[in-house]
Amino acid sequence: MRASFQLKTIVATLGLLGAAVTSQAYAQNIKFAMVIPTTGPLTQYGDMVKEGVSTAVEQINAAGGINGKKIEVTTVDDACEPKQGPVAANRVVNSKIGYMIGPVCSGAAIAAAPIYDNEGVVVVTPSATSPALTEGKNFHYIFRTIGRDDQQGPSAAKFIIEKAKPTKVAVLHDKQSYGQGIASSVRDQLQKAKVNVALFEGINAGDSDYSAIITKLKSAGVDFVYYGGYHPEMGLLLRQASEQGLKVRMMGPEGVGNPEVNAIAGNAVEGMLVTLPADFSTNPKNAAIVKAFQDKKRNPSGAFQLTAYAATQAIAESIKAVGDDPKKVADHLHKATINTVIGPVSWNKQGDLNAFDFQIFQWHKDGSKTPATK
Repeated sequence: MRASFQLKTIVATLGLLGAAVTSQAYAQNIKFAMVIPTTGPLTQYGDMVKEGVSTAVEQINAAGGINGKKIEVTTVDDACEPKQGPVAANRVVNSKIGYMIGPVCSGAAIAAAPIYDNEGVVVVTPSATSPALTEGKNFHYIFRTIGRDDQQGPSAAKFIIEKAKPTKVAVLHDKQSYGQGIASSVRDQLQKAKVNVALFEGINAGDSDYSAIITKLKSAGVDFVYYGGYHPEMGLLLRQASEQGLKVRMMGPEGVGNPEVNAIAGNAVEGMLVTLPADFSTNPKNAAIVKAFQDKKRNPSGAFQLTAYAATQAIAESIKAVGDDPKKVADHLHKATINTVIGPVSWNKQGDLNAFDFQIFQWHKDGSKTPATK
């Protein structure tokens, strides 16, 4: 019995030592959070961001981590819902995580940003484009690796004015922060150029029948439609317009640039115009990173994969420069220029990029895209 007792004591002691070693190793990791939609209708955008973050973390950790410490990523779901944004933020804060990539959608980001900023969590969103996230907020910890809608909107409007040259335009939106914001920006630019904006109207996101608005578009005699919102509604607008004989060109922001739009719109998606971040995957300097994506069967050419990779790089490089301290990292980001997969990036005092390249692409029924010329 005594020998048995001693054996049990030794085993228990070894177990405790093993747990202590594991705990110590775990403590050496640097925790990042990734707040994305893993539920709801916009999970595809979460998948894009996840691919970018995962690839960046794998590359950084394989190269020795950050100052010898590995990055450990916790995924938190906010469903791209404004009501869920603060819930997700509190989960990040309560988990004592000091760095976060996301939120993906502007509405959720706007709702959650005050919590992150008050609690000192460094946030870099690779996809939330609404100016309302940062404009006039005096946040210190909120950054982006994508441009704002008031950069994206003028790019879209310039193409409409100079290349598409419609006679009568309708501008639609989904009544939400992101969609209505960018639609308003496009409308304002078109009106400044004396383009006839015959209709500016909101539709309800999540509806399945847009016959009424399509009838209104036909009655107004428009030959071009700009839609501010996401791909589920854009897909339905394209398909139902085609079914009802409305032959117009349609254009949307990066929120419609998702292969899932093809499944909804079918052949009617052919020729859809979309503003997207430049395709950084075509830059020869990114060849090794593109290969790392492809080796994992990930798509480096989507809307947010490489902006998410860049967001991860920006935080990692700042920690490398100033240490694992969110306050110092935020200070560093405000004054640094960091070389990333999307090029050298720097931020103004609001945390917005000093420059970002949005381009116009034409979407095709096979899910591919090509630069738009007219």
